[in-house]
Amino acid sequence: MAETALQLEFLAELGLQDINNGTSTGINNFSNGELIESYSPVDGQLIGKVKATTKEDYERVIKSAEKAFVDWRMMPAPKRGEIVRQFGEKLRKYKESLGKLVSYEMGKSLQEGYGEVQEMIDICDFAVGLSRQLDGSTLHSERPLHRMYDQYHPLGIVGIISAFNFPVAVWAWNTALAWICGDVCVWKPSEKAPMCGVACQNIMAEVLKENDLPEGICGLINGDYKVGEMMTTDHRLPLISATGSTRMGRIVGATVAERFGKSLLELGGNNAIIITPSADLEMTIVGALFGAVGTAGQRCTSTRRLIIHESMYNTVKEKLASAYAQIKIGNPLDESNHMGPLIDKDAVNTYLDAIEKAKAEGGKVVVEGGVLEGEGYETGCYVKPCIIEAKNEMDIVQSETFAPILYLLKYSGDVNNAIAQQNGVAQGLSSAIMTTNMRESELFLSHKGSDCGIANVNIGTSGAEIGGAFGGEKETGGGRESGSDAWKIYMRRQTNTINYSTELPLAQGIKFEF
Repeated sequence: MAETALQLEFLAELGLQDINNGTSTGINNFSNGELIESYSPVDGQLIGKVKATTKEDYERVIKSAEKAFVDWRMMPAPKRGEIVRQFGEKLRKYKESLGKLVSYEMGKSLQEGYGEVQEMIDICDFAVGLSRQLDGSTLHSERPLHRMYDQYHPLGIVGIISAFNFPVAVWAWNTALAWICGDVCVWKPSEKAPMCGVACQNIMAEVLKENDLPEGICGLINGDYKVGEMMTTDHRLPLISATGSTRMGRIVGATVAERFGKSLLELGGNNAIIITPSADLEMTIVGALFGAVGTAGQRCTSTRRLIIHESMYNTVKEKLASAYAQIKIGNPLDESNHMGPLIDKDAVNTYLDAIEKAKAEGGKVVVEGGVLEGEGYETGCYVKPCIIEAKNEMDIVQSETFAPILYLLKYSGDVNNAIAQQNGVAQGLSSAIMTTNMRESELFLSHKGSDCGIANVNIGTSGAEIGGAFGGEKETGGGRESGSDAWKIYMRRQTNTINYSTELPLAQGIKFEF
């Protein structure tokens, strides 16, 4: 079949054919761990196998990282930026193949697979510029002939735990910044998308080899939560960046805090779009549709709730139902399809359970969900996007379901009532308002407005630009990745005071007489 030939082609280009181990800092080392098999949710085919990291493997990877850090931290930041630039160039070279792998292993549309690799390229570009701008503050001392300033130093080994829904981009967000900050990285990709991790390791290994740099700068381990525990309990990893569920984040945060390490947590989202009477409906439907069904609802920024003013509630509902009828679901490698499968059968069961719970709590189905069957849907992972009329206080609405389920909520009165519903959940990642009323938009962005880490006006909740800091509040974890000054989490801050006088004044006027 043509699809099989295509599959083999992009796997071969990424160095993944006949590979039997992805657990190491190099592409030719071997592990003694149990096999992890990666099956595509697209067609159920076995993509490849890697071996889970054993304790012995883990120690080898960490020692390699420790050794690499000694020299890497002393390389000037712009020189480290040059290495990241070369990595970005490699990503450009492999964009098509890596994008297809992301789509095939995770199940997102091919356009989104390419887009994810483009995010990796973008963060490399951002990091290269940042490598010449790792600034500190010059401070005025209260003591004469003294100078004070802040500076930042590398932390050491940064541990990265990523989720299946963005199997490569989130790692790049972290590692590109950590590298230019002088850190080395050890990455545990999701056990649901391990081949993506091996592919990225292979690509970076080329860069390190070409520059005669130690492979420990970029470490890879594989496995389930037990491997993650090796990282979170290890005092040699001063920072753990973890992306995943709120449940996972509670465990990681508490474990790392117990040893006084730092955590960067990117957890659950229960994102809403407020639709006001003045909203541009054409823009609104496009934003809501992509936010709800993009990546089959498996983004942390996916739109889960629409909070619609009662005066236009029925209109929005009808337009959305019409738009949903036009969604094409199928093999994500076919660019004519809008939506691919969920990641696995467990995700499908969670999706079905959520629909039943919503119905049991009084939700009214507007667009029926369900599992697709027949030719092309043999894996049982393809589902129909669902729309349900609901109330914000329903238990299922208060939860994050990683699936294409959209809840329609109604509000009356002014926009303050909509903002109250928007904020009335435990999560605080992304939010949006659709309005042409300046007062409403400014209120939404004010201290009285959205309590999320991301607040948008006239664009949806899904997606974010590299230049801005990405992350959320409340049960989303409080972490920030990517742009702005997110680089500071990967460094330790130090205040320096220099006395260039001939005296040593003491605090509170204390004097020693000799």
